[in-house]
Amino acid sequence: MVASSPTRSRIEWIDLARGAALVAMAIYHFTWDLEFFGYTEPGMTAVGGWKYFARSIASTFLVLVGVSLVLSHAGGFRMPSFLRRFAMIAGAAAAVTIATWIATPDFFIFFGILHQIAFASVAGLLFLRSPPLLTLAVAALIIAAPFFVTSTAFDAPWWWWTGLSENRPRSSDYVPVFPWFAAALIGIAAAKLADRAGLFAWIARFEPGGWSKPLQFAGRHSLAVYLIHQPVLIGCLWLFAQVYPAPVQTSEVRFRYSCEASCEQVRSEEFCAGYCVCVLDGLAADNRLEEAFSRAPSDAFRAKLKDMAEICTAETDATIGPEPE
Repeated sequence: MVASSPTRSRIEWIDLARGAALVAMAIYHFTWDLEFFGYTEPGMTAVGGWKYFARSIASTFLVLVGVSLVLSHAGGFRMPSFLRRFAMIAGAAAAVTIATWIATPDFFIFFGILHQIAFASVAGLLFLRSPPLLTLAVAALIIAAPFFVTSTAFDAPWWWWTGLSENRPRSSDYVPVFPWFAAALIGIAAAKLADRAGLFAWIARFEPGGWSKPLQFAGRHSLAVYLIHQPVLIGCLWLFAQVYPAPVQTSEVRFRYSCEASCEQVRSEEFCAGYCVCVLDGLAADNRLEEAFSRAPSDAFRAKLKDMAEICTAETDATIGPEPE
């Protein structure tokens, strides 16, 4: 999130793009906070348009990381400024991990956007002198890896940062190396191609209007904005909740809402309603509903849930009949 200091004159449009991404991020986080406090349906921000909105925001930040690396070191590697910036990002990432471990231990951030930016800032250096097409080819392989290389061998917590585990760990912000590092590589390749075409020099000739100053300011101080905005949003919502508390939802209701929201991405509303009730009844009968909300459910629970999902799928299909194509 830290803006780079390029060797050439600063390109204000990049600060503006970073500031706009921060506004989008604040909108998403505010909606996530509403869900966390119980003012919206559980699981809403993890599915549908909200899911893709979050992914587009993270991708934008990482592409800008790649662009900034190229602009910062176009005239040669600048060790002092790089180490200073990396120390700030890595320190902030560690602070986020510690703070979320204390506040929400079941969903703490162990490898979120700041961790990925720190990783990409270092690993991206390996590609600063690589041909853009080679960089794009590596990015494509990184995007494809989770579809072909996932394994239970990566399910151990010390491998979660890779993104190759078969069972996705729970976290309120999870941006693993595979596939997210690809976005930074795309930014590196795009910036090198743009530089060769003289696009940066052309863009730098046009100054954004006065309306953009707040966004540019936020873009130049993006790390501070990132670290401050969530405590402010959460604090404001907490105060609001003291006056107008959200209705209390049972574990059964939370599970059903979350299950149906995920299910409806691939099946009909009618199917998902019956399927989720079936799974919920099975978990409740075994007194294992609370384990469904655990950050690291046991292997026995995962196996049980998989069997239950297969049984409930078959039973629901038999009940409602085949769905129309």
